[in-house]
Amino acid sequence: MSVQATTTSSTAATALPILTALSLSHCLNDLLQSLLPAIYPNLKQDLSLSFAEIGLITLVFQVTASLLQPAVGAITDKRPQPFSLAVGMGCSLLGLLLLSRAHAYGIVLIAAAIIGIGSSIFHPESSRVARAASGGRFGFAQSFFQVGGNTGQAIGPLLAALIVAPNGQGAVAWFVIVPLVGIALLTWVGRWYAEHLGPRRKAAANPAPLTRNQWWAIAILLVLVFSKNFYMASLQSFYTFYLIERFGLTIQSSQIYLFVFMFAVAAGTFFGGPLGDRFGRVIVIWISIVGVLPFSLALPFVGFGWTVALTAIIGFVMASSFPAILVYAQELAPGRVGMIAGLFFGFAFGTGGLGAALLGVLADHTSLDFVYRVCSILPAIGVLMAFMPKSERHAI
Repeated sequence: MSVQATTTSSTAATALPILTALSLSHCLNDLLQSLLPAIYPNLKQDLSLSFAEIGLITLVFQVTASLLQPAVGAITDKRPQPFSLAVGMGCSLLGLLLLSRAHAYGIVLIAAAIIGIGSSIFHPESSRVARAASGGRFGFAQSFFQVGGNTGQAIGPLLAALIVAPNGQGAVAWFVIVPLVGIALLTWVGRWYAEHLGPRRKAAANPAPLTRNQWWAIAILLVLVFSKNFYMASLQSFYTFYLIERFGLTIQSSQIYLFVFMFAVAAGTFFGGPLGDRFGRVIVIWISIVGVLPFSLALPFVGFGWTVALTAIIGFVMASSFPAILVYAQELAPGRVGMIAGLFFGFAFGTGGLGAALLGVLADHTSLDFVYRVCSILPAIGVLMAFMPKSERHAI
């Protein structure tokens, strides 16, 4: 009895530090990634880029960040690789250094691709470790892990406004300390995970095949991720330009308001998982996708103050969906934690990149005002939740 209590106490004491280290590492990883869109105004000015070329940078980054993730997740489902987390952060370090010295458009694309590869290695396995450290609170663990990434995405534009905008693209290299700290943290996490696996590090048994209803439910969730990330791409990639063109803000001021939006996204992510644990994931998904529709429809027609307020509301409410969607999907596919994490993180990156590229072309041929009017109806896709198979619709 005392040995069991000691083991339980030890596990409970260890889990939160591991989750904290994962969340902080996710913050550092996504901070690096967010520097890329945050310096788009600088790149556009220095390299005379069109909106389509800006969108292509996002596409290259997010496609490389998405294509490998399901494969990495499937591989690590069978044979976990605890120290791959540090390797992924090392790729981000290499891409960051290349980006700081990229004075040709092609080099920018290569740097974006390398940063994307680092992300594709980092996310599936780190999501698995978060679940292992959750103590059964899967929604909380995913939110705690993901909020680190969203916080990093929020801080990146702010640091870009304070450091990169006044000092130029070369100042990106000043952030080299960020991945170095991340590598140290993830090496420690990797050691914990390797010990935690113990005899379970052997290849996992093949899980049971998914039923047709399970695949259909996962497909619906992926479509919801598409609507969320396609819409979010319009804000993450073009919100600064929208504020500059429509309201006459400076580059630095626009980046500060991008930080406000990204901070709201981080807050929504933090609350989404625990709310799903408490009230059911289906309810959270319904509210977070369809619930933003009135705000997205109003956004293209309001003044500056309401634009800032509405984008913050949209970011908060819409971001709360992803932890609930991810844990819901993982429960639909037992034994495939890494594959599902890779599939959904990868699909999120990929659709966001595709959205940025297509919306960039649309903005070149029309206007950013038109882009936001088109995107305003995307949350309506959330009604697809009504077609979730009844056997899979229960709030897990």
